[in-house]
Amino acid sequence: MAIESEGKINPAANEALLITSGDLRLAANQMCWPAQRAMEEKLTAAFARKGWKLVRAHPYNEREKHGFISSQRMGMDVFMKIPPQARLVFATAAWQYSHHVLPGLRSHQGPILTVANWSGQWPGLVGLLNLNGSLVKAGRQFSSIWSKDFTDDYFLNALDEWLREGAITHDLSHVRALDTRKLPAASAELGAKLAAELRHRKAILGVFDEGCMGMYNAIIDDELLNPAGIFKERLSQSALVSRMRTVNDCEARGVYDWLAAKGVLFDLGSDPEAELTLEQVLEQCKMYIAAMRIAAEFGCDAIGIQYQQGLKDMVPASDLAEGLLNNALRPPVMDEANKRELYSGAPLPHFNEVDECAGVDALITNRCWTALGLDPSTTLHDLRWGEHYKGQLAGDSGSPRALLDAFVWLLQISGAAPANHFAGGYAGARSQRQPAMYFPLGGGTLKGIGKPGEIVWSRVFVEGGALHADLGRGTVVSLPAAETERRWQETTPQWPIVHAVLHGVGQNQMMARHRANHINVAYAPTAAVADKALATKAAMLAELGVNVHLCGVEV
Repeated sequence: MAIESEGKINPAANEALLITSGDLRLAANQMCWPAQRAMEEKLTAAFARKGWKLVRAHPYNEREKHGFISSQRMGMDVFMKIPPQARLVFATAAWQYSHHVLPGLRSHQGPILTVANWSGQWPGLVGLLNLNGSLVKAGRQFSSIWSKDFTDDYFLNALDEWLREGAITHDLSHVRALDTRKLPAASAELGAKLAAELRHRKAILGVFDEGCMGMYNAIIDDELLNPAGIFKERLSQSALVSRMRTVNDCEARGVYDWLAAKGVLFDLGSDPEAELTLEQVLEQCKMYIAAMRIAAEFGCDAIGIQYQQGLKDMVPASDLAEGLLNNALRPPVMDEANKRELYSGAPLPHFNEVDECAGVDALITNRCWTALGLDPSTTLHDLRWGEHYKGQLAGDSGSPRALLDAFVWLLQISGAAPANHFAGGYAGARSQRQPAMYFPLGGGTLKGIGKPGEIVWSRVFVEGGALHADLGRGTVVSLPAAETERRWQETTPQWPIVHAVLHGVGQNQMMARHRANHINVAYAPTAAVADKALATKAAMLAELGVNVHLCGVEV
């Protein structure tokens, strides 16, 4: 590889350029760098075995002690040195901010390959899926692949194809466009009725600052959103912090006492820099009350708090508040005059990290599940990681244990999961301090193990200038305690965990198709009811003009 006098890179015919993106937070980049470095070494060796050289397009930063692109400006400057036609490899082993590299990728003309290591340690797969979803929304062609050690046949065959053809073809036979003529009549009728009601009495998504963590794929333009009867109320997180200051200590303590009485365990300590303190939890309780009051004031049907950049430097994390908002059973919140309970007897759907696609999904789910008389508690999770599991499932004491031989996904989000989704409900939940590398002011998560049962999973996304939705079915299984703990330790043990088997969708099919880092989840009491709920949701989305795709299922 030659470097021209003005600093431009001139790769040889058998050279591909490697870039990677990281966090905005220095501590996170430094913590995750060893995993990234190890992954790049394995990937470079895989290219070498094919007679290719993988060359970094930006150097390791000796002062900051990592080699990530760590800002949008830095990413733009890096791409100024990259020839537009070069073969480009984006590789990640950690969560990354897609907007650091998206400007350069949108204008790049050569073949693009996005790669992640199959590991739960840091959310590299989550970062990959976010960038992939962003590229899909941007209309940029790319190929994608993943591997545990970059020596398996699936990866090597795909790499051969990309080096030869400049593109990779994955098996997407599990995806079928919805044929509304095949919908059960009752589901079609109810879906159409709910869609008409939404268009008549339009809904509001309360958006507390848009574009969290560079998630371009999580933003829906008004022109796409409004025809479905959904509008945004653009709110400021500074207003949320200000409103928290109007909540008195007695009100906050009331929420805490309610949770403690329900059995939530708070892992409290005295060192605020390293431990969860009561003061942090009470601030989170104030955030829960303040968010409810702002939502009611603006007539919001769902809200999303950005929660990371900016807010993390002002108050404890919003995770506990988010989990409470998403649950049908939650501490009551009165208006400031103490005359009216807000959103009584129902969740106020919250879309974590202001993922507006997840917000639309949660809103539609809430309407469908409520109409069907089901628990409307819903949430999003990261499609974090997974492994094949062969062995016994956990069962009640004394009862026989079923055997499972299937790929089990690990779904995980930082705390927005509702307690109704946990085994044991609130009594099966605990709150632990958010990792300091992400949240210097702490704050507790709402941690639990997903209860066994039937789920409908989904994702709303933007592609080709239109709204789309993927819908599928799954079963949450109960793995033995030792296996659950092992998986927790492989990921983030402070966060809630779900063991999910997705129906009719293979591991690689899911990765190749999914248009986001997030996946929405809602429970149903039986498989038959879950199928009915999925059909109703598909009908409502289609009636609203959304392009619906069934993944691994039929209606």
